[in-house]
Amino acid sequence: MTSIVIIGSGFTGFTCARHLTRILGRRGAPVDITMISPVDYMLYTPLLPDVAGGVVDARFVAIPLANSLKGVRAVRGRVDAVDFARRTLTYRDPEERGHSMSWDRLVLTPGSVTRLFDVPGLAAHARGLKTTAEALYLRDHFVEQLELAAIEEDPKAAAARRTVVVVGASYSGTELVAQLRALADAAAKQMRFDAADVKFLLLDTAEQVMPEVGKKLGDAALAVLRQRGIDVRLGTTLKEAHADHVVLSDDSRVDTHTLAWVTGVTGAPLIQNLGLPTERGRLKVQPDLQVPDHPGVFAAGDAAAVPDLTQPGNFTPPTAQHATRQGKVLARNVAASLGYGTSKRYKHRNLGLVVDLGPRYAVANPLNVHLSGFPAKAVTRAYHLYAIPRPVNRWAVALAYLTDALFPRSVVSIGLSSEDDARFTASEGIPMPKTS
Repeated sequence: MTSIVIIGSGFTGFTCARHLTRILGRRGAPVDITMISPVDYMLYTPLLPDVAGGVVDARFVAIPLANSLKGVRAVRGRVDAVDFARRTLTYRDPEERGHSMSWDRLVLTPGSVTRLFDVPGLAAHARGLKTTAEALYLRDHFVEQLELAAIEEDPKAAAARRTVVVVGASYSGTELVAQLRALADAAAKQMRFDAADVKFLLLDTAEQVMPEVGKKLGDAALAVLRQRGIDVRLGTTLKEAHADHVVLSDDSRVDTHTLAWVTGVTGAPLIQNLGLPTERGRLKVQPDLQVPDHPGVFAAGDAAAVPDLTQPGNFTPPTAQHATRQGKVLARNVAASLGYGTSKRYKHRNLGLVVDLGPRYAVANPLNVHLSGFPAKAVTRAYHLYAIPRPVNRWAVALAYLTDALFPRSVVSIGLSSEDDARFTASEGIPMPKTS
């Protein structure tokens, strides 16, 4: 029995596993497919801003592995090391017990973690948007700050609690600030305060908002954000982070208790422990997604530097669109390495991006057709409903969208995720260092 081990349950690993079972199942191949992941689900990350904004329940963006990947054994664990010579690996389960496993084919798709810069106070006082824990914490924390501001006697302290700073004006950061703005507007109506009192500051060193969608749509998104009272400062970033304020790169001070860091990703920590060549924190691979000089070892997704054959010299960006398609190519090439079918090189064709900007507005460029406003909103939500890989989750998200359109948004701080849960290390499955 040939053993195939897939590390990671993100877009790439999930898609690879699903297509592998179909390809090999049709051939009756004697293989055993195992997926090792710190969590028991595939996270549909594009909807995390909707979770933070209170539109979508966190359960709806988690695709359970147990009933979505038939024929795949799902193992909860975090891989620590890989022995390529002996074709074995070691991992730790949720109780930190060590285990080992052998493999004949290894698929490295551990995903990515938030890229942190050397900014004083950043890790302690900022939160990211890579996991449900972070999204839930941001929502609960923000609502709590609005509630505390209502009883704050010092006007300056109240203003700080009603101020949100988001660093990163790309896809995720822009969607996050738009959804939090919508949540603030709903809170203002229900808690009876002026929505204009809630201030949002979006920072980025780039020259435009969301360069991924092009200048035309980026400018349209910028206009919408500013129309909704969001202070967008381009060419500016974070210099220091503190519990009650931040210092910007222009040395200005902003009093705030809510800081979100959404500036990019880097390969999962496992990649640095493999002893293999990397490119900007991502594992180097060939166009067929094999790891050079290691037959039977494949890698793709956010953790891999996949050559972009449409732009020689560049690598594919870490997006869900690339990750999903690379997963399909991975499945084909892993099967081909076992004698089933032929392999192919990964060549991406961009189908465009969709960006939700809150109530009644979005920007999108499907098939290079530039859309904004309500038409883009319809395309954006239709795309997500199509892309979520499980009918039950699609149904639940569709109902959430309908509920958001017909009823006021729920403004509650349930406390589902604590501050410790949402720290960068804890939320990404990296054990915190023990202190005496």
